[in-house]
This record gives sequence, structure tokens and C-alpha cells, in this order.
Amino acid sequence: MLTVIGEALVDVFSSPGGGSQVHVGGSPLNVAVGLARLGQPVQFVGRYGRDEYGAQILHQLRRNSVLAPLEADGNPTSVARARLDKAGAAHYSFDLLWELPALEQAVPRLFADTQWLHTGSIAAMLEPGAHTVLAAVERAHPRALVSYDPNCRPTIVTDRDFARRQVEKFVALSDLVKASDEDLQWLYPDRHPEDTAHAWLERGPAMVVVTRGARGPWGVVRDGAAEVPAPPVQVADTVGAGDSFTAALLATLMERGFGGSGRRDALQALSGDQLEEMLSFATRAAAITVSRPGANPPDRQELGL
Repeated sequence: MLTVIGEALVDVFSSPGGGSQVHVGGSPLNVAVGLARLGQPVQFVGRYGRDEYGAQILHQLRRNSVLAPLEADGNPTSVARARLDKAGAAHYSFDLLWELPALEQAVPRLFADTQWLHTGSIAAMLEPGAHTVLAAVERAHPRALVSYDPNCRPTIVTDRDFARRQVEKFVALSDLVKASDEDLQWLYPDRHPEDTAHAWLERGPAMVVVTRGARGPWGVVRDGAAEVPAPPVQVADTVGAGDSFTAALLATLMERGFGGSGRRDALQALSGDQLEEMLSFATRAAAITVSRPGANPPDRQELGL
């Protein structure tokens, strides 16, 4: 079982030509859906309200066979308002509430069968919920492998020094870190993203992967580094591409037997060739996602599995 902890929200998209559309989103939720579509048993731990948007979130989880162990609460569901530019890139503003008081009581039950725990994005940064998420990761770490995606939102958390300290807490607890080059450039403006990845690797993770948009991903393990090109694709928008990449990367790791803390040493011994194979698979998943509107990750059939 994989467990994903993080924010769920609805994206309200405004296009350059006018008009708007509503899509269920949130980076961790997108990862959970992507994992389920790739055949992985997964539960999503997040919050949403007992309102129309919350009902859409619950429907999205259920129709993709994602377990939702925490019930909706009485607060409004979070909303991200996204404006798409002419290149299909999304620029966000947020109306957010992030807290998980029910998680502290539910942790023993939720993590009993968890082999891999994924978190990141707003959930690992915005208080008061971020403190709860960090405590949950610390609780799960002795039994589960951990992955983390900072997915920085400078419009929400504007204090770079705080963000950097918070990110480094999660990096130290993680076995896999995936970040975009934009994340790393914002967190460490005076350092090349690859240098940051190497520095993070020394803090404990077995693998650090940097996504670089149309340039394709680059990653590093103790055996060496690897990169793969991004395939040419007609871009509808880039929403959810990084989340699809993360889901595919976690799915291929699980299918290779990397689940549970007992596999931590084996994960540390990954070869550069294995890394390249996994990056290639995850890149194919991201390419399918950017070819169609919204955060719509591929399933196994679309990836030829």
C-alpha cells in the first residue's frame, strides 16, 4: 500500500481567450490518482469540505479507486485559480485552508500497511498542517520508504529562508526527492540545481531527481547520474505533468520491489542504468499528461503495460 498525504483542491482555469473550467487537483492528490491508474493500491490522506467542490474531489478519488480514509470536514474546500498563458503554463493564486487534526489520531491505523509514503507541495509547507505532516513522516519512516516533492509555491510561502529550512527537514527523512529546476532555483538562487541535488543526496536520500520541462529529467544516485530527453509532444497544458512523472516513478519502483524500510539499503544501491530506465518511463507518463488538458495522468494501457 502507498499512502499519499497532502492537499486536495479544485483548479479553476481561466484561458487566454476567456472562459473557465473546473478540475479536481492538488499535487499530492494528482500523484495518488496517477498511482492508482498505474495499478498501485493507494490511499489519499487530505482534507476537503462538505460542499460541492469537496464532492467533486471525493468523486475523483472514488472513481479512480483511491481510498479516502479521512472524512470531509465542515470548512470550505480549497481553491486554486489558474491562468493559462499562451504556452499552456499555469500561473496560480490560492484560497487555502490546510490543517489535518484528524490525522494525529488516525496515524497508527493509516500507516499499518504502508510500504511507501509520499508527500510534499503546500502540505509540507503551510501551517498548521505542515507540522502534522512532518510528524506523520517521522512516525512512518522506520517502516516505510518516503518520497517528497517540494513543489514550491512562492506566492503562498514567500519567506525563502523558512521554505528552505522546511524543505531540508523533509529531504533528510526522504529516500526519494523529486523537484523541478524552478523549485531549486527559487530555494537556492546562487547554486546550480544539479549542485543542490548532489548536496541533498548527501543528506540521506537514495535518489534525487530534477525535472526540467522540455529538456527532460536529470537524476542522481550514489552510483552516478542519468538524464533522458523529453519526447516531442503537442502541449495542451503543463498542469499535472510533474505529478504524473512522480506517480510513474513511484509505480516503477514499487513494481521493482522497492517497498518498505527493509528495502532502504537496496534502494541506496541503485545503479545509474536503473535510474535511466525509470526516468525514461516516468517521462513517457508526463508527456502523455501534457498532451491533454488538466491533470489527467495515463493508465497502464496507455503506457503499454
